[in-house]
Amino acid sequence: MAVDLSKLVSKRRIAFDELSNTVIAIDAYNVLYQFLSIIRQPDGTPLTDSNGNVTSHLSGIFYRTIELAGYGIKPIYVFDGLPSMLKQKTIEARMQRRNAAREAWQEAVRRGDVAAARTHAQASTRVDKWIVESSKALLDRMGVAYINAPSEGEAQASFMCRQGLVYAAASQDYDTMLFGSPRVVRNLTFSGRRKLPKKNVYINVEPEMLDFNETLNSLGISHKQLIWLGILLGTDFNEGIKGVGPKTALKMAKSAKSIDDVKAQVKEKFKTEFELDIKEVEELFTNPEVKEFSKDDVGKLLEKTGSRSELVKFMCEEHGFLPDRIEKFADRLGERQEQQRQQGMGKWLK
Repeated sequence: MAVDLSKLVSKRRIAFDELSNTVIAIDAYNVLYQFLSIIRQPDGTPLTDSNGNVTSHLSGIFYRTIELAGYGIKPIYVFDGLPSMLKQKTIEARMQRRNAAREAWQEAVRRGDVAAARTHAQASTRVDKWIVESSKALLDRMGVAYINAPSEGEAQASFMCRQGLVYAAASQDYDTMLFGSPRVVRNLTFSGRRKLPKKNVYINVEPEMLDFNETLNSLGISHKQLIWLGILLGTDFNEGIKGVGPKTALKMAKSAKSIDDVKAQVKEKFKTEFELDIKEVEELFTNPEVKEFSKDDVGKLLEKTGSRSELVKFMCEEHGFLPDRIEKFADRLGERQEQQRQQGMGKWLK
């Protein structure tokens, strides 16, 4: 479970126009889960083609990426590599929850409970090899950049932001802040009118900018103390301490001088211990496995070109999307990309 720093981080709502002429590194797996969860039929069934392949993610990537292009945003999708050993336990637990949710979804469909079916279906969402490979195939045809991280996608995106190669990292997960990204954009691919889970209530979801340095300054802590705070609450790589909320975690992190101090406080105040060696978790956030890129490397990524004919063929002939709509948006994408090429990559790589 990703860390919940929502009540502690410095953030503000932003308009898409504020991101115009910027390069954003997007945590690809994070947005794929979003698209697969949201783009479904009323009973939770995902979009599929004539061969039964799920295509909800293709719809999401296609339309949302073109919308971002309309705002002058150039995305680089960052795909996860091999998960760290620390994350294996989290992955196994998630798989168990998704399998249980899938069974609950099927049972709700059988009894005709549409609302419950959709809720369980969303909880059963998983990203498999087909989802990843078809996403990359679509991005190739669209002429949109992507990279394969050696391990965690959000770590790679954060690293690139720290290096000044991209303006911000985009993810829904606050773990991205623990990796030290100077700026994190939430709701970049999730904005719009959304229904609250299990409620017949709709809200407007708008992009948010999270500021790393402002967060540290406002909380009066260092980067390492922010990591300790996250570890106390629970991250993708460790379980938090039961009974420790944001205020308590902040107080404990501020008073600690080392990760050993954090462990000692937990043992003394809560009579318990972490389920694993949290020094390894601290090390993962401070020195994650990432790939080095130069400005020239990123420039070449952004100069990538696609093929309108191959794009239309992929979406319509291979996966059953309506030609009229796909062709219209493909033209829109092509026009925007041509404008960007004429402006030159220097406009984005500053």
